[in-house]
Amino acid sequence: MCGIVGYTGSKPAKDALINGLSMLEYRGYDSAGIAVLDGLGGMDVFRAVGLVDELKQLVAGENLTGVTGIGHTRWATHGKPSRINAHPHRDCSGKIAVVHNGIIENFNELRSELIARGHHFASETDTEVIPHLLEEAYQGDLKQAMLAILPRLQGAYGLACVHVDHPDEIVAVRKESPLVVGCSADCAMVASDTPAILDVTRDVVYPEDDTVVVLHSDGTAQFFDATGAEVHPKTVHLEWDQNAAKKDGYDDYMDKEIHEQPRVVSDTLKGRLKDGRVVIDGLELDEEDIAALDRVVIVACGTSYHAGLVAKYLIEAWARIPCDVEIASEFRYRDPIVSPSTLVIAITQSGETADTLAAVQLARTYGASVFAVTNRLGSRVTRECDGVIYARAGLEISVAATKSFLAQITALTLLAEYLAQVRHRFNRSQVRMFYHSMLELPQQIQQILDHPEPVRRAADLIGDATSALFIGRGIGYVVCMEGALKLKEISYVHAEAFAAGEIKHGPIALVTEQTPVVAVAVHSPTREKTVSNILELKARGARVIGIATEGDEEVERICDATIFIPRIRSTLSAITASVPLQMLARLVAIDRGCNVDKPRNLAKSVTVE
Repeated sequence: MCGIVGYTGSKPAKDALINGLSMLEYRGYDSAGIAVLDGLGGMDVFRAVGLVDELKQLVAGENLTGVTGIGHTRWATHGKPSRINAHPHRDCSGKIAVVHNGIIENFNELRSELIARGHHFASETDTEVIPHLLEEAYQGDLKQAMLAILPRLQGAYGLACVHVDHPDEIVAVRKESPLVVGCSADCAMVASDTPAILDVTRDVVYPEDDTVVVLHSDGTAQFFDATGAEVHPKTVHLEWDQNAAKKDGYDDYMDKEIHEQPRVVSDTLKGRLKDGRVVIDGLELDEEDIAALDRVVIVACGTSYHAGLVAKYLIEAWARIPCDVEIASEFRYRDPIVSPSTLVIAITQSGETADTLAAVQLARTYGASVFAVTNRLGSRVTRECDGVIYARAGLEISVAATKSFLAQITALTLLAEYLAQVRHRFNRSQVRMFYHSMLELPQQIQQILDHPEPVRRAADLIGDATSALFIGRGIGYVVCMEGALKLKEISYVHAEAFAAGEIKHGPIALVTEQTPVVAVAVHSPTREKTVSNILELKARGARVIGIATEGDEEVERICDATIFIPRIRSTLSAITASVPLQMLARLVAIDRGCNVDKPRNLAKSVTVE
């Protein structure tokens, strides 16, 4: 969840480190720091609590000419947010500095051993054991010292370190925590995520677990396995460029990414229908193996979990395969019923979500086939699975997932169609029909974006409310779950989603005249039932915001505000109905003075439990 960045090259490292950390702010953090080697046997370390801008101001007047350094944005796990707990952390000699993303699970044991041997600790963090271990192991070669201490470290880590005696070198390593390396003609960089190095190159390497990387200031990098043998991992070319990490005139990244959704859905659909059949490159199982599957289990967290719930409706309705959706952090800690005839689908935007990756590993021990739905080429989940379906959302900066959610649903809808055709539930005509219906979605999303006025009126109804309810049925209920999540995570309004039929079984007790209710009542087999539930809530004084299909005068009449979406097949409505709820959450958050891109306490990529 923390962000790390390292630079060694021909130019002063300070600017590259501050810029890289700025590009990683979306990961969530509470403090930041950098260490720069001066090339003369010294090291300058600066740390600040708060935003990267505060760190930038701290170093603005400093004459830091060193060309090698490391930086960090910290999301507190061990020890409160403070300058003393901020990274980088150093050893007793002050010659070694380390930045770390992850958790060292046995740090208490290591810390006690090191203190007994005379080491002094300055922070409360788990990370600080690493530079002290390196200090003991160092015998003139920083890479060898890193290789020597790795067997002692239990847990997950992506880390980078520097030593004043090696002013043109950074040593980095990863285990179950993301790391990316990029080189150009005059520098080499390492980071937790690609945005930090897009200004340098789009040709990157994602090291495997237990790979030690040595970056050199001449723009080269070497990779070594845990035995010290040199390895040569493949290079991945990214289609993203530095412009993907800019706002392009929008007030915030969330607004930009909401408006990118027509293109994202179009890109995710592109090229995936040939001769009346859905084609998904990257699925390693042949059609006979897929046809023999008797169950699907989806594992995911947060917004990805909601995308999985949409997929459940489609897979069961179209392919007629039983489908369960599990929260990954729950799945991994029980004894799930999974067998070689089970298909497990892991959904993770970053491809690095710790709980989802652990669920994948557990499923594989049972012999299950595993597909991944991810937005990140080369991410760890792509190396753990039998097949990959890429959600082509591109770089998503705002912590609140918007375009990646729609890309995931689009990819999963294609997968549901694919399973239906393999199992002969859909013929070519049906496949073409649903695919061509999906091709209408980008234009329909754009139509919603072009008419924000109803969303503005709906946001005014929520106003200063302390709590909001969301109701819907079928896929509309899942849309409500995601809408409630968006509202609570960026505006801090308590929001709960309920299946509309359950309102009378308890939740209706929460309704007062001060309670805003969002009701998804789009065209579907359960639309009339949802209308009845709206009337029950109105009778108790609730302020109701309706999400309805264009032309639905009844819903418009009974609701206090109505947001229309274009008519689409009900099985595809999650994609369009989610858009106004994203817009609604953003407007409410702005009205309340919240930072929509960086909600408090949250991180974009959750790489620890």
